[in-house]
Amino acid sequence: MSASTAIADRATAAAHHPARSRVSARVRGGRFRRFLVPLLLVVLWQAAAQAGLVSSRLLAPPLDIAAAAWTLTASGELPYHLLVSLQRVVAGLAIAITAGVALGLIAGLSRLGEDAVDATLQMLRALPFLALVPLFILWFGIGETTKIALVALGATFPIYLTLFGGIRGVDPKLLEAGRILGLGRAAQIRHIILPSALPQALVGLRYALGTAWLSLVVGEQINATAGIGFLVMDAREFLRTDIIMVGLLVYALLGLGADQLVRALERRALAWRPSLIREA
Repeated sequence: MSASTAIADRATAAAHHPARSRVSARVRGGRFRRFLVPLLLVVLWQAAAQAGLVSSRLLAPPLDIAAAAWTLTASGELPYHLLVSLQRVVAGLAIAITAGVALGLIAGLSRLGEDAVDATLQMLRALPFLALVPLFILWFGIGETTKIALVALGATFPIYLTLFGGIRGVDPKLLEAGRILGLGRAAQIRHIILPSALPQALVGLRYALGTAWLSLVVGEQINATAGIGFLVMDAREFLRTDIIMVGLLVYALLGLGADQLVRALERRALAWRPSLIREA
């Protein structure tokens, strides 16, 4: 490389460096802005509690909640219950993803499969699945199977519906182009149909994660001896609103963390798709 070329490269890099710095600063500023409103609400909540506007008996202030969270964490009680809840959700989601993807492929890729599967699933989806708890107790007892089954049932439908809709929403022009290029049915499914359906399928996974945690809240009230839901119900008996709020906060953070994980997966898996969102 000649000296003039090296100087030109350094000049070009220097010219673009301020632009990259400004973009990075905007990204950091956007991330910080997301936390301004929650932080403001927490400060107002604490101030209202100290002023006596909010009864600590009915709603513990943030500092009391933080103290309870620290005590439960230091004693090992909160990590233990959290691990039990995570195991239940992971088991239920594994079943839901397997069933939802299998049923979505069967119904989405075949008219015969749609006739065999879709009507039944649509009827089941219309049922309030939490009202099935008494039947689940009769079928599976009051042990872990019922709790995992509730999570699996609640999370299956979003995965199935979004995958089915994504497959049926593939642009016919893409399929026609594939046929012109000589792609067979299997190649079309692999290279056209499944990649096109992936964005909606990942949205369904995000919905499924949220539904899984909601289902777990109910499941852990059925003769549970461990889990975040059990911790919350036990705290209710003693009017410990600080521990109740710790449990609710854990549920919220778990839901947020799971959603962010899927969004990171979306960015990686859908890197080929142009984004319409620009940093402000």
